[in-house]
Amino acid sequence: MRIGTALGIAAATGAAVAGGTWLWRNQGDLMFSRPLNEWTFTHMDRVLPTETVTRPALSRPLPSARTPLGAAGIRYEFDGRTRSLAELHERTNTTAFLVAHRGEVIHESYPGRFASPTTRFQLFSLTKSVTSMLIGIALERGEISGLEAQVTDYLPQLVGSGYDGVTLVNLLNMASGVGAVEDWTVPDAPIRRFETAVSTGGSVLDVIRSTPKLREPGTAFNYSTIDTHVIGWLLEAATGRSLAEYATEQLWHPMGAESDAFYFLTRGKPRTALGGGSLNATIRDLARVGIIMAAGGRVGDTQLVPEAWVQRSRGSEHSYLQVGSLTDGGGASHYGYSNQWWTLGGEQRGFTGLGVHGQFLWVDPDSETVIVKTSAWNTPDDDARDRETYVALNAIVRAVAERE
Repeated sequence: MRIGTALGIAAATGAAVAGGTWLWRNQGDLMFSRPLNEWTFTHMDRVLPTETVTRPALSRPLPSARTPLGAAGIRYEFDGRTRSLAELHERTNTTAFLVAHRGEVIHESYPGRFASPTTRFQLFSLTKSVTSMLIGIALERGEISGLEAQVTDYLPQLVGSGYDGVTLVNLLNMASGVGAVEDWTVPDAPIRRFETAVSTGGSVLDVIRSTPKLREPGTAFNYSTIDTHVIGWLLEAATGRSLAEYATEQLWHPMGAESDAFYFLTRGKPRTALGGGSLNATIRDLARVGIIMAAGGRVGDTQLVPEAWVQRSRGSEHSYLQVGSLTDGGGASHYGYSNQWWTLGGEQRGFTGLGVHGQFLWVDPDSETVIVKTSAWNTPDDDARDRETYVALNAIVRAVAERE
């Protein structure tokens, strides 16, 4: 999920001073393009209303390992050449990068212009994976009746819409059957109308209700930010808490976050966070999120996220969600999908959260390795940069395993 229109509105005064019709019409796109996007992705609280996910009074230490990774020596093969991590950062516009092993930081760097350990980065659709964790917690607590819960049982405002007859598990697997492939290049696509409604104060509900059901639920993968927005609404309805409140109480405090995070909110009232794309957090706290998943859902001796939920996030039994089966629904051939995470397949069954413009939360539970990479790609999607990052992060996991 990206929001470009809001930035155009926020920059209106500057555009008027600068003059020029072209600048006015294109300022939103400019703010999401290099080099301006490095500022945009670290200052979302300047352009949209927000709700804070508060840190606890005492944070849980995120220690640095005695022996660092030795990142300078890591190499990966891509496009017929052997490359270094420094080349990865330059070629894929890395803004922040952290590697943790068994809960300890073994490498941390901040190549971005506005990046630091206290910078809160816009995570885009990586938010979806955090929303999944919150759903797993809510199910365990009995606040949601089960995976087969009907969307309309919690959101009666969607009765008669494409989401009537869709279950929670359909949403988690991006298999609601609602809408076509998410395509930002189509001017009147539901995702573009959704973005406009979020950022200009229009009716998000009207956009969602008008998105048609095109397939039988539970039969095919179709990547959809709107699906995850509905998940967020369902969670809020079931718990009586906003996403920020629930994330504070059930994740940020128990995991011992060291910094506040925030969700940006829709401009229209009642304002709501986007479960599919509005979380902003430091990479150190995002590493804590990954460490929980790498440890089977545990924080110390506490089972925070159900272990079965973590296992479910590592891969699906459905053939249409396997690695290589997602291309017709908007996924890359080297990923599968399960539970709002992109799966990697293979014996290790690693998985990653992804966000447009190059955001990664890479989790390898077998070695308990977690990699966080924030980026500022010039375009929302970039297959070459994604594939190169995929190869490089796999090489890091292997290098960490070889240290033992």
